[in-house]
Amino acid sequence: MSVEDREPDEYTGLLAKTPGQDGPCPSSHDDGEIYDEDRPKWKLITAELLVLLKGSAPVILAYTLQNSLQTISVLIVGRSSPENLATAAFSYMFAMCTAWLIALGGTTALDTLASSTFTGSSNKHDLGVLLQRSFVILSLFYVPVAVLWLYSEPVFLILGQDPQLSRDSARFLRCLIPGGLGYIYFESMKKYLQAQGIMRPGTYVLFITSPINGVLNYLFCYTLKIGLLGAPLATSISYWLSFLLLVAYARFIGGSECWGGWTRRSLNNMGTFAHLAVMGIVHVGTEWWAFEIVALAAGRLGTIPLAAQSVIMTVDQVLNTIPFGIGVAASTRVGNLLGARSSRGASRAAHSAALLSMILGIAVLIVLMATRDNFARIFNNDESVVRLTAEVLPYVALFQIADGLNGSCGGALRGMGRQHVGALVNVVSYYCGALPLGVYLAFNGWGLKGLWVGQCIALYLVGVLEWAIVAMSDWDEEVRKAFGRMDKDDRVERGEDI
Repeated sequence: MSVEDREPDEYTGLLAKTPGQDGPCPSSHDDGEIYDEDRPKWKLITAELLVLLKGSAPVILAYTLQNSLQTISVLIVGRSSPENLATAAFSYMFAMCTAWLIALGGTTALDTLASSTFTGSSNKHDLGVLLQRSFVILSLFYVPVAVLWLYSEPVFLILGQDPQLSRDSARFLRCLIPGGLGYIYFESMKKYLQAQGIMRPGTYVLFITSPINGVLNYLFCYTLKIGLLGAPLATSISYWLSFLLLVAYARFIGGSECWGGWTRRSLNNMGTFAHLAVMGIVHVGTEWWAFEIVALAAGRLGTIPLAAQSVIMTVDQVLNTIPFGIGVAASTRVGNLLGARSSRGASRAAHSAALLSMILGIAVLIVLMATRDNFARIFNNDESVVRLTAEVLPYVALFQIADGLNGSCGGALRGMGRQHVGALVNVVSYYCGALPLGVYLAFNGWGLKGLWVGQCIALYLVGVLEWAIVAMSDWDEEVRKAFGRMDKDDRVERGEDI
């Protein structure tokens, strides 16, 4: 693999090899100066910020393109009728809260295990074993979701949805079942490569499959006259194509050194991976579900608040790729450094990620506030919607800083294997205080603004609490825990009691 294909990773190259080891897969940048603790602290932090920025930029772009697959699908099929637009949007929302949650939450187990294994294991093929384990476990997690999608119509009816919408959405989701598995495998492959410091391939692949997805959606829906069900078929093909192209990249360009071939070892110690995956799903899901509750509450406030909420949520889904991308880069970075036995480096990476997220959050805040009066016109020219969006947007802008902290510090916690801590913080912050407060305010004179006041409070609670937890962490102990997880895998393989 060429130097250009691997992200600059000064820490990994220097500390990957410990005495008595050959070290893991090779790193292409062995710049030891960044570890010179005699250098001024601001220089060390600046260097770390640059590494994180370079690592997070392609991840942010990749997640933006990933979201565009279903956005393009909704826009294309929605041209046929308002009913198809509503069905596609509702179905993808349900998919996001179920299968996509397994893909983005369950694969955080790889953020923890793969990143530290890459730099800490004496056997470079251990990373490939973890990838296989993710395929097995997350496929099993997906089975009940696929069953739910098969029989989703009565579920939607129980939730009070329109009978026609329920029936059409159930048909839509049945056709999307293969695509859900492709999405999960694609995310697993991305995390496998990211653990090695190879951050860009996901973006390269999506630059190819995103336009193909648009063409397939139009071809299936209109040229072949499949109609509504052409959209999930096209999207399913696009997700599988993305996965296969990523496999091809790893095989022929870079990333195959850590594969090692299929092995029964992937069936060992599945409990550790499964536990981290479940906690990752809960960690990510508790935040997503809170936003879905806000969307449902907005629908009860009337047509104009619902329209304004739709504008805000569409934009927020795009903006959320920034803290989410920083979080992925932070989790990989922290995990790499823990595996490299660098407790000080891991601590510095976690705090630098928090700082970077706040800097970018402030930049987004400024843009939103500067455009607040006309922002909604991008989507709708109704003056009532434009005016209400302008009233609510300051709260949305304000929580961008907290959302950044949530993403970066949550990523650091995942790198440490402490997904359960992030999940607990989310449950307490959202569901035990801020969300009920927001709903109360919304229906007692505040309207849509009340809902977003609650979300703003929740995100600041989450961000501050997670940063405090990161700051109080015993990083030497986190190094020991990282190697304990690797040792447990080895002991299970040898058949020893654990």
